[in-house]
Amino acid sequence: MKRALIITYYWPPTGGSGVQRWLKFSKYLPEMGWQPVIYTPENPERLVTDESLVAEIPAEAEVIKTHITEPYSLARKLMGGGEGKGAGLNPINAQQKGFKQKAALWARSNFFVPDPRVWWVRPSVKYLKEYLKGHPVDVIVSTGPPQSMHLIGLNLHRATGIPWVADFRDAWTKIFYFKHLSLTPKAARLHHQQEKAVLDGATRVVSVSPMELEDLRGMSKTPMSLITNGFDEQDFAGPEPPQHPGEFRIVNAGLFSSDGNPLALWDTLKKKCDSSPGFKASLRIRLAGKVDAEVLEAIRERGLGENLQYLGYLSHADSVAELRAADMLLLLLRREPEYARAVPGKTFEYLAARKPILGIGQEYSASAKMIADAGAGRMFDWDKGEEMGDFIDSVRSGAFSPKGEGIGQYSRRNCAAAMVELFESII
Repeated sequence: MKRALIITYYWPPTGGSGVQRWLKFSKYLPEMGWQPVIYTPENPERLVTDESLVAEIPAEAEVIKTHITEPYSLARKLMGGGEGKGAGLNPINAQQKGFKQKAALWARSNFFVPDPRVWWVRPSVKYLKEYLKGHPVDVIVSTGPPQSMHLIGLNLHRATGIPWVADFRDAWTKIFYFKHLSLTPKAARLHHQQEKAVLDGATRVVSVSPMELEDLRGMSKTPMSLITNGFDEQDFAGPEPPQHPGEFRIVNAGLFSSDGNPLALWDTLKKKCDSSPGFKASLRIRLAGKVDAEVLEAIRERGLGENLQYLGYLSHADSVAELRAADMLLLLLRREPEYARAVPGKTFEYLAARKPILGIGQEYSASAKMIADAGAGRMFDWDKGEEMGDFIDSVRSGAFSPKGEGIGQYSRRNCAAAMVELFESII
């Protein structure tokens, strides 16, 4: 069996579908003749562990862990991050910040390039060079962010000559929050230099989004491939969860940031509730995952507090069940122009749930095209509340139902097969 060394910060993964990417690939690699060898920190900054995902780690996987030193706990306390108003689930954003938050962000941005995991790069390369002498692998994979994982891959590839795949789950200097990092010119140049070194040094570069792939192709001549995130068919194979007659469930699963707060949607739902007591009695706004305080406040300010059901963090299994029991799913993009290029990982599980998708964001975005191509829903600009209301009416009446066209290409097994085909082509 061939072996692939996978350098990742998140193992076992928690959070969204994108972070689960290499767990799901690793699940299917052994049946395709490849053993996953996972290199990961033994003490990462982690808020929760999802036991439903831990159970999916294949018996064939070898997991290697070493200690990481990262100055993240103090920075998190200073910068915020969490459910308090103004903190932001991602504190690197355009929100107003206090002096301590600004100072912490400046220090994080300029002393730790590309990110606070950079102290792990040098000891990891040293450790893995020794490890590989007695435990050879056929391919090295780095998956980021954190982008420091790519620096480990770059230096290990240079030292060993082993083919290396740089897997970009998100963009680097073109990610939506890069402009909010408070970078000095020197630090900004270093980011661009590191990114260029990774792109030019890799044997193959992989992106998860067609728009982001085109950006990367404009930056380097290294061969590049699109291998998207996806959904695991096994997660959706069980019996249908109980339905809820008399309820109209609008569900969002995953992070819900205030910079994508759909105020026009809440206004539209309020109008519908005011004009129809029956609609108000049936409406359930179910938010699974961490939600910024401003979002919850906006819903309650419109008199929809009784309709709001804030579920907090759910295991992946429970999150999938929530999607399958929904009447409509919310796909919310951030109000950042760069975010139009990204495809949120949960998009693929939304497609697999085969429930109507109400998208709110850039109408020209990669996500908008994906759900339109699948006949799964519509994407509306943030201010188009009336059009959102019409779409909700078409869902409730049964005039719109998702087609799910061509979504088989996004199954985790098919995506893993594409990755294996890439491996075989470069060894």
